Amino acid sequence: MPKTIRVGIVGAGANTRSRHIPGLRAQSDVEIVAVCNRTAQSSERAARELQIPRACATWTELIASPDIDAVVIGTWPYLHCSVTLAALNAGKHVMTEARMAMNAAEARMMLDASRRHPHLVTQVVPSPFTLKIDRTVQKLLADGFVGDLLTLDLRANAANFVDRESPLHWRHDRDLSGLNILSMGIWYEAIMRWVGEARTVQAMTRVSVKQRKNAGGTIQPISVPDHVDILAEMVCGAQARFQFSAVTGLAPGPEVWLFGSEGTLRFDATSEKLSGARRGEPALREIAIPAELSIGWRVEEEFVNAIRGVEKIKFTTFEDGLKYMQFTEAVTRSDSSGASVVVHQV
Repeated sequence: MPKTIRVGIVGAGANTRSRHIPGLRAQSDVEIVAVCNRTAQSSERAARELQIPRACATWTELIASPDIDAVVIGTWPYLHCSVTLAALNAGKHVMTEARMAMNAAEARMMLDASRRHPHLVTQVVPSPFTLKIDRTVQKLLADGFVGDLLTLDLRANAANFVDRESPLHWRHDRDLSGLNILSMGIWYEAIMRWVGEARTVQAMTRVSVKQRKNAGGTIQPISVPDHVDILAEMVCGAQARFQFSAVTGLAPGPEVWLFGSEGTLRFDATSEKLSGARRGEPALREIAIPAELSIGWRVEEEFVNAIRGVEKIKFTTFEDGLKYMQFTEAVTRSDSSGASVVVHQV
């Protein structure tokens, strides 16, 4: 690998602009040399706005470029698998935006391809919600703060009332988002860091707004839920309840509760504050996050370091990405069948 890592961007959306491009440019000896958006015109515009030397008319042109070492995929999920497979086959490292893929089958293909090219680095952009507290929660659980974990309660609800007039968003479009629902997979990924995977799920969903106008003004039917309730049996033995919604007007912000035999932990995602109490204490108290345990956002640094052999990808591996896509797919299968569904493990 040459000293300078040359990066191509496929999909210069909001997260790529706000996170990945500045994060990559903050690393030494990294150059962003090309960008491709959905059209040649938008690629040219992105190149100008972001001061990237070259605009590619298609993502296949970018992948084929011999002067590119690594590809960052910032598109909607419908392209993640295709671009990843092509990039790996072309000998390029890959960082793909969450959500990993359209479904578990695509995620499996991506993982299998990465294993065929073990010398190449692959990364899914991680769930950012809990990065600052993950190590603290892991330590508290390992030290027995809650005792035996009995139940887990996650609510990730929007405070909005149902909006029937807003236009179609890519998250509403099954052809662009696949089986992904709201922030479900991203939150499940965060929960896996604390307590591991789910064994079974029982799900019920609702589509409150069944059609919206797309960008061309055409009415388009919607099958992606805007509300989902899930009961899960976790591999660790705990029972879990998950709720994700875009139609819960005036609901509080996202929060996670861990209830154990000897203690309780609560994470308020809005304030990023962790609190807890043990048996005998009268109320929850804020738990300080030690600086040495607070990770924060270092995704691009981790990617570049992994390419240079300095560290291995931890947040987030393709293995973990497949796990949350298997969970996502199991939720859809349970909702469709009305039955409890086993979440297949990697």
